[in-house]
Amino acid sequence: MKLERYINGLKGSRVAVVGAGISNTPLIERLCASGVDTVVCDKRSRDEIGDIATRFESLGAALCLGEGYLNGLDADIVFRTPGLMPSHPALQLAAARGARLTSEVEAFFEICDCKTIGITGSDGKTTTTSIIAEILRREGRQKIHVGGNIGTPLLYEVDNIAPEDIAVLELSSFQLITMRQSPDIAVVTNLAPNHLDVHKDMEEYAEAKSHIFMHQQTADRGVFNLDNSYTRSYAAAAPGRVSYFSRCEKVSDGVYLDGAAIYEAADGRVEKIINVSDILLPGVHNIENYMAAFAAVRGLAERESMVDTARTFVGVSHRIELVRELRGVRYYNDSIASSPTRTMAGLRSFNQKVILIAGGKDKGVPFDELGEEMVARVKTLVLTGHTAGQIRTAVMSAPGYVPGSPEIIMESDFTAAIIAAANAASDGDIVIMSPACTSFDRFKNFEERGNTFIKIVKGL
Repeated sequence: MKLERYINGLKGSRVAVVGAGISNTPLIERLCASGVDTVVCDKRSRDEIGDIATRFESLGAALCLGEGYLNGLDADIVFRTPGLMPSHPALQLAAARGARLTSEVEAFFEICDCKTIGITGSDGKTTTTSIIAEILRREGRQKIHVGGNIGTPLLYEVDNIAPEDIAVLELSSFQLITMRQSPDIAVVTNLAPNHLDVHKDMEEYAEAKSHIFMHQQTADRGVFNLDNSYTRSYAAAAPGRVSYFSRCEKVSDGVYLDGAAIYEAADGRVEKIINVSDILLPGVHNIENYMAAFAAVRGLAERESMVDTARTFVGVSHRIELVRELRGVRYYNDSIASSPTRTMAGLRSFNQKVILIAGGKDKGVPFDELGEEMVARVKTLVLTGHTAGQIRTAVMSAPGYVPGSPEIIMESDFTAAIIAAANAASDGDIVIMSPACTSFDRFKNFEERGNTFIKIVKGL
């Protein structure tokens, strides 16, 4: 068995697993069952972790918990949780001592023997990943496995993955930063400043993203957004074959938008794939997502599977998700929009000015461009969360802003913000919660934020 052979290969090494959460539990159990010297490191206290601490100890694992959980990290191999950057002093010290940093995703790539498709980008990667998987499922030739930053950790499913299957993985910059293997097909949807509260600068963020293709072989393929300056520049460094997708230019190898239709160009011929009006998901950004997906599945799926998916796929939760229509007002949940560019894409999905609920935890990304977009596309802006004041300043400083356009409402309470948006709406209006920031000032994650929004809206 592939996973058993991998785990047995770790015997004789001291292995540290950082994070005692649900996703790492199967790895810890496997390591202990195989007799690997295992230490579990978690910043939570024993009381906060609960009974799982006793269980890990009963399996033979040592525990390093609470403040200073990484002090004196003494391991040959460190399984890094994605949220822990390799620049952390404890990890740098461990690496200087000769420790190898890895992760669940990296281990999966090391032992997986099926075709892999990886998707990354600042925006659109989850939807693009889901579209690619859906197209391939409808094609029905292979079994499709979805993982990485979404779905279940594929490392623990690897023994159920056959060589003829396909694994489709969404990959974040935090996962990619230490990766030294790349998927067979690498897709980069776009790149814009993001996660600068974690990455030391944009250069580090962009370099981390580039690992999705930098370790490819010559027979592998990279799919890049021609319209984005960062992703366009990536192509010159790609070791494999290169395909593009573009809304603005015709390409000789890839997928492009021409007028009201999407076309594929390959091997000197051009074929129409679908009319844009047939795509069910709204917004220009979803046209780009589909073009990226179409380019990725070349040779793996027929046009019919692409078209059928585009006409019927309803999208992914928390991504411009229609929650309900009440008294002529449509309410949309776009909680996934944790960056200004993502919120801008959401605003551009509608052909009218909207009532926008925004704000959350600061990621170190400027709001200047978002402020201009809000002036152009928002009639009433309801701000809440830690960044409310920063966003208000960006809007009021934007070219073309005049007091009252948009009207700005400040609400410290999330529920009050939703009620204020509802009170400002009338028949024909659109209310969208698209925060442009992370959820961590008051929620565990964007899903909890979105589900809270849904619950409140359905109770109106």
